[in-house]
Amino acid sequence: MSIDPQIACALSSVTTATLTTLLLKQGLRNVWIRGARPLREGQPRLVGRAFTLRFVPAREDLATPESWSSPRSTRAAIEAMPAGCIAVVDAMGITDAGIFGDILCARMRRRGVAGLVTDGVMRDVAGVLDTQLPVWSRGAAAPPSVAGLTFVNWQEPVGCGGVAVFPDDLIVVDTDGAIVIPAALVDTIANAAPEQERLEGWIMEQVRNGASLPGLYPPNEENRARYEAYKRAL
Repeated sequence: MSIDPQIACALSSVTTATLTTLLLKQGLRNVWIRGARPLREGQPRLVGRAFTLRFVPAREDLATPESWSSPRSTRAAIEAMPAGCIAVVDAMGITDAGIFGDILCARMRRRGVAGLVTDGVMRDVAGVLDTQLPVWSRGAAAPPSVAGLTFVNWQEPVGCGGVAVFPDDLIVVDTDGAIVIPAALVDTIANAAPEQERLEGWIMEQVRNGASLPGLYPPNEENRARYEAYKRAL
């Protein structure tokens, strides 16, 4: 579950917007988890391996308060989370049942979990914020998870916000939301990310200096040569 420190450093300095552009160049369009928004303003950009959890629709004989003590429960899943992971919770976009509250988030924080991403909602939001666990979600709801969901498993492929997420995929989150980098593409994206960010920074500087966009963004041959000269001068 660990990430090479150089890869983590490279990706943590690049926006999710830039990363979606790089993934698009690799043919991947569906990588942004819909509905996962920062629960608190100013949350830091995070990079971590996905630790997946999956809910299905509530079934009355299974979705009960007693299920919280089951060996296959959200509580047991949290105890299996390694430090540094980002929990990705498939809640099917349900917005009237909170998947986790303050106690579960406090335990995740204590275990060193980096953050939580879900297409569902949280409960006990004031308490969740007090735990300092960074959360990306659709918002808040008072009812518990069993009011609308049945927890079924962890560390298996899930669909979160319309995106396929596999255990150990890389998750990057920032103010624009959460994106998924397939495990097989992590090295490719990490190697390309700093250069893309540098190029876009140079383009922004040209725009601030009054340059027009045609031939600049994306750069034509002339502007590409100017950019390469800029890099050599660094």
